[in-house]
Amino acid sequence: MKEEKGLVIKMEKDKIIALRMERQFLNQQANEAEYLELYRDLQPGLNVYWNGFGEPPTITYRSDFNDLNYNKKRQRERLLIKGRFVGGNIGWIVKEDLELFAGLFCKPLDKPTDRHYQILGLIQRQGPITIQQIKEETGLLVKEITPVLHRLQEAFLIFEDQYDGEWDRGWYQFSEMFPKVNIKKCSRLEALKIIIQRFAYRYVIFNIDNLKNYYKLPIKDLKEAVEALEKDKILVKHDNNWLLKSDKEILATYSKPIENFVYAMHRNDFLVRTIDVELKNQFSHSYPDTLFYLLIDGEFKGAVFGKFRFTPPDIEDVFLTIPKEEAIKRKDEVFKAISYLAGEKNPIKRYNGEDI
Repeated sequence: MKEEKGLVIKMEKDKIIALRMERQFLNQQANEAEYLELYRDLQPGLNVYWNGFGEPPTITYRSDFNDLNYNKKRQRERLLIKGRFVGGNIGWIVKEDLELFAGLFCKPLDKPTDRHYQILGLIQRQGPITIQQIKEETGLLVKEITPVLHRLQEAFLIFEDQYDGEWDRGWYQFSEMFPKVNIKKCSRLEALKIIIQRFAYRYVIFNIDNLKNYYKLPIKDLKEAVEALEKDKILVKHDNNWLLKSDKEILATYSKPIENFVYAMHRNDFLVRTIDVELKNQFSHSYPDTLFYLLIDGEFKGAVFGKFRFTPPDIEDVFLTIPKEEAIKRKDEVFKAISYLAGEKNPIKRYNGEDI
């Protein structure tokens, strides 16, 4: 009976992984319409970790077209909006979701300082205005101006108009740029109930830690939203996890197999960020950096260690948790996946601790 129960659990797990890979478009790449829905559900969008400075966001591997160029176009047309969302970090959302993400991440400026008043007043009178112009008007140093701008941005009081790759961007009063947007329209609970359904669809089954890792919001708020969705019979509980009620019905008859593949996933990828704490603990090491995590047949079963540089990174070692014989058999496949992000001519020094 114990073996039979274990087999049932494995079958359930395999179904979940297969459906997750399908929803992530890692089995078959998304066309433009599918990509737009995927992007919406994975917001806020981020660029490639370390190597994507100044670039618009991408969703690596998922599209059947060049989504970097596609999102550059959306950026120029101001269909993608830059803001400070998860943990006060930069991210990109679609314009129509501004009210939703304000409800999630707006941090009201409850205790403004004289410097907040000074710079906000300047933007209100003279905006759009660049950091260099603020420096000339106020006599403040850039390092004094920048944190004030970031805090005003978190409060949705100002907007940084990065519609191209230029570094010197104009700062606007938010209400001037988006006069029809009501940043108080959605409460955090209302916004979370929408966002969590999107998250659940793309991840299939999740726990509170997954939400905490991805959105960096208080556990209390996340639990309240999940319990409300469970009460509304939108989510159902499975052990200490939740999934959409509709997905429980889909999984009951789902029969697609897990496909075999290896992807090197950068650290801003949705699948990495959702379990980043767990991955850091699982793949601890003494090298300067974890460069990538290796997604093998739908699960993270490896990591690439070394040091990030502004040129291609130094790749010191590739560590795998799969059996040694399988690791040897799939070595070329693993190396090809790493070269996609690290460059084809970037040498790998060790494979599972052994010099190459």
